[in-house]
Amino acid sequence: MRAALFDRYGPPEVIYEGRRPVPAHGADRALIRVLAASVNGGELTGRAGDLGVLGDVVMGRFPKAIGIDFVGEVAAVGGNVRGAVVGERVWGALPRAFGSMAEYVAVPSDRFAPVPAGLDPVQAASLPTATTVITALRDKARLRPGERLLVRGATGGVGTAGVQLGRAYGAHVTGLARAGHLELARELGADEAFDYRTTLPADLGRFDVVLDTVGTDLSAYRARLTPGGRMVTVSFDNDRILRSLAYIAGSAVFGPRRVRFFSGDPRRDLFEELTRLVEAGDLRPLVDRVFPLSDVAGAHRALESGGVRGKIIVDTTA
Repeated sequence: MRAALFDRYGPPEVIYEGRRPVPAHGADRALIRVLAASVNGGELTGRAGDLGVLGDVVMGRFPKAIGIDFVGEVAAVGGNVRGAVVGERVWGALPRAFGSMAEYVAVPSDRFAPVPAGLDPVQAASLPTATTVITALRDKARLRPGERLLVRGATGGVGTAGVQLGRAYGAHVTGLARAGHLELARELGADEAFDYRTTLPADLGRFDVVLDTVGTDLSAYRARLTPGGRMVTVSFDNDRILRSLAYIAGSAVFGPRRVRFFSGDPRRDLFEELTRLVEAGDLRPLVDRVFPLSDVAGAHRALESGGVRGKIIVDTTA
């Protein structure tokens, strides 16, 4: 089968379209024919080699595969798999692994769920990242109606979901984005939107919750929290990884305003909740650009260039 691979760490150009065997799904997994997948920041970090030894652990040996989440159709099911029907369209994520930018993946049944009717594969592929935001706001920060929420990177792949879900959860939402994207942030549900390049943290008010998708200047935004406020970051500064992680860990010990970091590992219940939110009209897809499987390198370049509105999608059938 066709698959996006790379043989060494480096810039986007190291990624190429290669060949791999169709994965064996066995008794406990379903074989999914992948239709589309999104590009996520963690994949850029892994491809560049910024994860160090951890990259070898989570991404396996060279040639390494790329891609975390997917939208596809169930092609076959193992004898122990329940709740999956051949031909059903589903969305999901690989369990702590990479390789969804390929024609097929083999996935446990607790890692995917049916896609809402009415979404085409490209639209649907822009939404699985929102499971990270559900976990961040609902479970980690325990965002409550009436609280003030700040979303950094409000019009990026994760931030667009953060704004929409913040509104759905009843918060007063402030978004930070590029000047040209502020109207989009408001359309998505932000009560206020500011240019991050001209607005200093000190210019902002106080917030009960900060959702950070950027990973830099954590201390400055932590200082904007109310007493008892919560900050959740789903990214970190690639140039200062160890320093960032040390700061996050230290926040749990020093002071009341804790910074929480986590890496998403969504299971079926989160994808079912994602389906419910989409069907309720609380979350809509936002696609920036679409690339074919043969140009995953171009998709990585597009995300690294910045200024993305929503998600970069790879059409694995093209």
